[in-house]
Amino acid sequence: MSRWNLSWLLGVTITAVVGLSLTYSAPSRDNSIRRKHENLKLLVDVLDEVQQKYVKDLDGDKMRELVENMVTFGMERLDPHSSFINPEEFKQFQKQSKGRFGGIGIRIGVDRSGQIFVESPMVGTPAYEAGVLAGDLIVKIEGQNTDGMPLKKVVESIQGEPGSKVKLSVLHEGGKKPVDLEITRAEIAVDSVLGDQRMRDNLKEWDFWVDPASKIAYVRVAAFTETTTAELTKVVAALQKEGMAGLVVDLRNNPGGLLRSAVEVSSLFLPEGKTVVTTKGRNNQKEETFNSRSVSPNVDSSKAYPLVILLNRYSASASEIVAAALQDHLRAVVIGERSYGKGSVQNIIPMENGTSALKLTTASYWRPNNKNIHRFPESKEEDEWGVRPNEKFEVKLSDEERIEYLKGRRDRDIVRVRGQEVKGDEKRKEYQDKALDRAVEYIKSELAKQAQAPVRQQNERAPIADRREPNPVVNENRVANPARREAVRGS
Repeated sequence: MSRWNLSWLLGVTITAVVGLSLTYSAPSRDNSIRRKHENLKLLVDVLDEVQQKYVKDLDGDKMRELVENMVTFGMERLDPHSSFINPEEFKQFQKQSKGRFGGIGIRIGVDRSGQIFVESPMVGTPAYEAGVLAGDLIVKIEGQNTDGMPLKKVVESIQGEPGSKVKLSVLHEGGKKPVDLEITRAEIAVDSVLGDQRMRDNLKEWDFWVDPASKIAYVRVAAFTETTTAELTKVVAALQKEGMAGLVVDLRNNPGGLLRSAVEVSSLFLPEGKTVVTTKGRNNQKEETFNSRSVSPNVDSSKAYPLVILLNRYSASASEIVAAALQDHLRAVVIGERSYGKGSVQNIIPMENGTSALKLTTASYWRPNNKNIHRFPESKEEDEWGVRPNEKFEVKLSDEERIEYLKGRRDRDIVRVRGQEVKGDEKRKEYQDKALDRAVEYIKSELAKQAQAPVRQQNERAPIADRREPNPVVNENRVANPARREAVRGS
């Protein structure tokens, strides 16, 4: 497997787990081998004693669970991001990374009363075509009642091989009797590049214009998956063709993803050969620099238009790579809140013939100006970590405003069929997005300056607030838990 596919910078939503250290550094090879054998013997002896003398007889499944727990909590002591991914979790992990899975195309959650409900159907999917609506309660799956069923079990029951069928009993909002729906599963592609809201006359498409009159566009990157580069390339190419004058890239609540994707997304807005990120391994021995490169002939990365990156406290990992690269090379203004501060690289190492995996921290990453991004447990607010907004571009939110933003964002993402009524506490005043408003205001001011200034050279970069040049990357031995966010599972 290539270094691109193995290098992950996972953000906020995955819990760290696992492992047992089996090797120690030793002054000689013989001593190292002896230590390794001693550790292995300890592990085998403990398992043997448990199997023979524990008060209850443990079958094979229970012994496997014990081993996984030993590995899990051992790795948890290494760092918050290293973990063991068991076979069941590894299947889900691979689906998330590829951005595709077999299912019916709904986002589900658990309401306040513990019932499984549909947050939103995905437009154009089997669920949407079958008549599943936002707010529907999922009463039964294949005749089995969902009361008390864990969300994880619900997801597993609904997902399956494309072409196979699943029977759901759903209760529409205001309905008195559940409706039985037999739905044929299909391969579901989860978009990672979104707009602010969907087109009114075609719910399958996003509206990427946040200010059509001024030709200011908006794209939201939800995660950095295998499909993100292709998705964003298609959108940016179309926007450039339509005369885009300014762009807002929203990375708020983006937990990260693939390193390759982060480098390629940065490359869409930078000339070739610019440093995007540098990774440094153990004892600074394995240093590797990733530069911007040509991604697609359909996108002109030299085009001069104002660019804004939106961040908040939940923007982590790959999000921070992109924001830092564009900020350090003076290509974009960063607006919003200081990012989370996750600057470590995890490699996915296949185990057990590829059925499980070890997610192991193998390196730290550094922004082009060679500043640290990682927030250590002892880090203080005044220390160097994360990505800060440009000077005078911080948008502070109170806890209440942050909750209203998250609710407002969720409401705009819900797909309702024409005529479907908004019920209960969903009826709220539309949230005013202060950070997005500030971004549009900034871009308009830059466009006004450009209109008043003498004609610039075609390839000149758009001006931004902070004109300090980044420091060169040097060989300095520094070491680069994303906060939780409410998980919504795809099915």
